[in-house]
Amino acid sequence: MPVVIVAGLHADARRAAVEEILRTTPGSVALHHDVIRAADSVVYRTVRDAGHLLSGGEVPQVDDCACCALRADLVPQLLRLADEGRHQLAVVELWDSVEPQAMAALVAAAGGPLDLTGVATAVDPALVLPYLSNGDDLADVGLAAAATDRRTVADAFARQLEYPTVIRGRRRGRRGTGPGEPLAERRPTRAPAPPA
Repeated sequence: MPVVIVAGLHADARRAAVEEILRTTPGSVALHHDVIRAADSVVYRTVRDAGHLLSGGEVPQVDDCACCALRADLVPQLLRLADEGRHQLAVVELWDSVEPQAMAALVAAAGGPLDLTGVATAVDPALVLPYLSNGDDLADVGLAAAATDRRTVADAFARQLEYPTVIRGRRRGRRGTGPGEPLAERRPTRAPAPPA
């Protein structure tokens, strides 16, 4: 089963990108681990398609680490979805400060029925510079993925920008786009596509 990872500290832009994929790709499903309540030792997993929540439940933390719980749960959940045979694409929507490179390595190493086909970071163009220059600790702004997370907003955001094959920007004031009107995007590792 093809797997696409979508990361992004800009939650609204990330959600819009995932919703667009679900809406425009028949048979797609999104897997998300919400670690907002990590301080309460709670990670909440949801699986949804374009119109419905398919399942949800708590995932136990591993060594008091929400990101460790995500790493332990991600591949087994993707394998379960692949084994069901009902989905054509799995979209992994990473939580705010989770970096895509480590999660992509997990999926790629799993092999078998999982085929990592892309990694994207969704951004709000108006927030790129403010986030890249933000020295606040993730813990101080409620975005730490673990009690020991000492990264700053700028650190986490820079790592989200440096790894993906696609960076997608959401235009302000828009609720998304139709299938024939793609969001603005930049492919940092590829030459720009020729104009149509």
